[in-house]
Amino acid sequence: MDLLTGCLLCLLLALLLLQAFSSIRHGSCKSSDQTKLPPGPRRLPIFGNLFDLGDKPHRSLAKLAQIHGPVMSLKFGSLLTVVVSSEAAAKEVLQKQDIIFSNRTVVDAVQASRHHEVGLPWLPVSPLWRTLRKVCNTHIFTTTKLDANQYLRRDKIQELIADVRKCCLKGEAINIRQAAFDTSINLLSNTIFSMDLVDPNSSIAQEFRETIYGVMVEAGKPNLADYFPLLRKIDPQGVRHRMSVHFDKLLNLFGKMFDERLHSRKSSNDVLDTLLDVIENRVEELNKTLVVHLLLVLFVAGTDTTSGTLEWAMAELLRNPHVLRKAKNELEQVIGKSKPIEECDINRLPYLQAIIKETFRMHPVIPLLLPRKANSDANLCGFTVPKGSQVLVNVWAIEPLRAIPLLVW
Repeated sequence: MDLLTGCLLCLLLALLLLQAFSSIRHGSCKSSDQTKLPPGPRRLPIFGNLFDLGDKPHRSLAKLAQIHGPVMSLKFGSLLTVVVSSEAAAKEVLQKQDIIFSNRTVVDAVQASRHHEVGLPWLPVSPLWRTLRKVCNTHIFTTTKLDANQYLRRDKIQELIADVRKCCLKGEAINIRQAAFDTSINLLSNTIFSMDLVDPNSSIAQEFRETIYGVMVEAGKPNLADYFPLLRKIDPQGVRHRMSVHFDKLLNLFGKMFDERLHSRKSSNDVLDTLLDVIENRVEELNKTLVVHLLLVLFVAGTDTTSGTLEWAMAELLRNPHVLRKAKNELEQVIGKSKPIEECDINRLPYLQAIIKETFRMHPVIPLLLPRKANSDANLCGFTVPKGSQVLVNVWAIEPLRAIPLLVW
């Protein structure tokens, strides 16, 4: 072990001990309401229940819920976390007491490039949050806008099918996730910018793809700085630094495209054009910073999630050939052999819809959802959730969902 590594380990240990002593000192001043905390597994000094998470936290937490109940409390370092694993408790958090649990726990990685201050998923309920929600609902995700862009989705799907057919004729293997990922990015970029961002002939294609993927990787990594706030200043794993690099690349790209469109307006009728109209007409309190951070959210949230779901669906179909045969038979009977599917045909394909819904059930993209934070002390199913606690909803573990007979497979 070299001197630098030894010094870093000593510093880390000192910070952890300081954090532990600080928690003990503050904990001794707390009221007897602590006895009303949800039950949970035994905690280790300093680390709490971090080692109980394993490599698949949603599965580990589901097993613990079978022992300690659908509402349980754990300590991840210094962070008190309440995990919800039942339908009734989830309704309390997401519906009945949504005002109390509406804010997010902002992980250290997301604080890179100050994204948490203007990024829609991380904003507290505030005038800015309401403005961005209104912009999305009124100017981006309206039925009229979605219907107007239907031809883009059709074209991109046909391109994907053509690429798959070409690989089949050549006898080449197909990376389903990568193909779906590229298609998702191009679909979004055409909807927003009227251009392909992942184009084999484009110099930025590979870098853009790797940057988006890098954001997802860093966001999914366990980060000690989230569990021991004293470590945030030194960023021991470098997660925030790497996320800052990824965020800056994307924000610079979107900012450049924003400026180019602003100085050469054209009637493209895409999302960027709509947002520029909102700014120029002062319909909402919107500016360049808010727009580029909103575009960052749309690309990160709308690409890997879609490709991951499609990859799981294809994997399950290959594992269950009888289901694949039924799906193909339905397509041939309803649509016709070798004929393209239109969006209006989806309602006529109940078996295909069941396959997608079963994939969502078995393989939710974010099984613990985005972490929430209690804005004040709350009563949840007879237990106290202290103000500032992190709240996780384990949708993968919710019993009514897990107990449904397999509709497809």
